[in-house]
Amino acid sequence: MHEAALTLFADRGYHGTSMKDIAAALHLRAPSLYNHVSAKQEILRDVMVETMNDLLKVVRSAMTGTDDTVQMLRRGAEAHVRYHARHPREVRIGNHEIPALEEPHRSAISNLRREYSRMFVALIERGVEEGVFSTRSPLLSAYAILQMGIGVSMWYRPDGPLSEDEIVFQYGDMALRLVGASTEGGRGATSDDTKKPAKRASRSKR
Repeated sequence: MHEAALTLFADRGYHGTSMKDIAAALHLRAPSLYNHVSAKQEILRDVMVETMNDLLKVVRSAMTGTDDTVQMLRRGAEAHVRYHARHPREVRIGNHEIPALEEPHRSAISNLRREYSRMFVALIERGVEEGVFSTRSPLLSAYAILQMGIGVSMWYRPDGPLSEDEIVFQYGDMALRLVGASTEGGRGATSDDTKKPAKRASRSKR
């Protein structure tokens, strides 16, 4: 049910999708769905809560293993971009269907989104205090980094001219530049051990 709802909500929107549509995608009759969920709103809530919890878990995990603020931001930004490249349906729903959520679900999602963005703001503020970042506004820098990652979900294709690893690495560089940090120290310490900067650089010139 989760996969069917993801595809339909992403393609048609929440209001453009009925329980009958979800049931048809599962080769069921609509009344049968009510044996599993009470309403379409419950499905939307579960999809959006699971997405935000997964994103928080992925990015926090990427930031662990180092106390270096520059490395933490690079890893966090790269994990953010990678997640959005791999989950375009979840991202589309998460960014377009908040108005469709009823209370208390809307407030719950808003709190999770606030927690997520605050994680980046706090890290950048810490970097400014340490003197490794020079941005005038940690808040705006964090929002810019997050928005860049969201944008990747709109255009990235696995068969495109740049690989996922190349895009992730270059966005990591851009995130550090946004906060006024050097990108040299971050090379090779990315959120995916399979990435090799030299190979990426050569492929991007093709």
